[in-house]
Amino acid sequence: MHHTHKEIELAVRHTLSIIVDNEAGVLARVIGLFSGRGYNIEHLTVAPVDLEGNESRITVVTIGTPHVIEQIKAQLDRLVPVHRVGDLTECGPHVERELALIKVHCKGEQQLAALRIAEAFRAKTVDSSLDSYIFEVTGKTDKIKAFIKLMDDVGLVEAVRTGVAALSRGAEAL
Repeated sequence: MHHTHKEIELAVRHTLSIIVDNEAGVLARVIGLFSGRGYNIEHLTVAPVDLEGNESRITVVTIGTPHVIEQIKAQLDRLVPVHRVGDLTECGPHVERELALIKVHCKGEQQLAALRIAEAFRAKTVDSSLDSYIFEVTGKTDKIKAFIKLMDDVGLVEAVRTGVAALSRGAEAL
């Protein structure tokens, strides 16, 4: 029996940066493109990029095979309000950061542990009471996840994350 060998494509995490017109409905159309085709969005952030507020940057972190990622980029490029689509993962070195606020409720030893963990992660204490803290931590997604996991052991109440903000390194703009 003869089998044709087909290369197995592995799903990889990609950070896409999309410059769009800052107008109603654009974000819904971009998200619709992903959900309508069953593509998962791991992180999504949106903010104006110019002082006039005419354009926004949508940063999407998604996971897919090279074929799926190429399809996503091609389909995004065809949307009318989309100006540019950049794949920061393929462009080479880039900087990714995320911010999180983490609320913990703890007493005694747990309080000391929470403060030690926060210091180790260079988290700022932005609010405190006798038995609770809110910490602000920034960094790569893995750092944020590790901080939340450790705080879970000392009394995590809730956490909120901004999602990923990312730019390619060097002098070039998207």
